[in-house]
Amino acid sequence: MKTMYDFTVTDIDGAAASMSEYRGKALLLVNVASRCGFTPQYEGLQKLYERYRDAGLVVLGFPANNFMNQEPGSDAEIKEFCSTRFHVTFPMFSKLSVRGDDIHPLYRFLTSEEENPGFGGAISWNFNKFLVGRDGKVAARFGSRAAPESREVMEAVEKALGSPAP
Repeated sequence: MKTMYDFTVTDIDGAAASMSEYRGKALLLVNVASRCGFTPQYEGLQKLYERYRDAGLVVLGFPANNFMNQEPGSDAEIKEFCSTRFHVTFPMFSKLSVRGDDIHPLYRFLTSEEENPGFGGAISWNFNKFLVGRDGKVAARFGSRAAPESREVMEAVEKALGSPAP
C-alpha cells in the first residue's frame, strides 16, 4: 500500500521534489488556480502557513487547470502571480491534473476511496484541501468553500499538529 511519501512531484521551478521531504509535518495540500472565484484564498492559506509553520504545518499549493481553464498560465507566470499578488511563501508546485484521465498519481492516491476511506472522491473544484497528519495519513478534507482561516480548518490543523494555536 502506498503512502503520501512515496510520490515525487515537480516544484514550481521545475525541480523534482519528493513528498518524503515532508515526513513528520502536517500538510495542507490545495489545488489552486489564479482565475477562480476562490483565488483570494491564497491570502488565507499564506496566513495559515505563517501562523502554524513553526508548529510543523506546511501548506502545499498545486496549480491545476481542470476547471474552466482557470489556471492557464505557465509555472513561471503562476509563481509571479502568487508571489506578487498574495506574497505566497509556502511551497508551490508545477501545474498538474487533479482529476480525469491524466490525474497526477499523488492526486489519484489522495482521491482514492480505497487508499483514503472517508476522504476519497473526485476533486469538485479549485481550492479543495486535504489535511495530512504527521503520520502521513489523510486526516481531513475540505471543499472549496471552506476558508483556510475558518474555525473548522484551524481546529483540524491544530488537531493534526497535536497542539493548540500559537
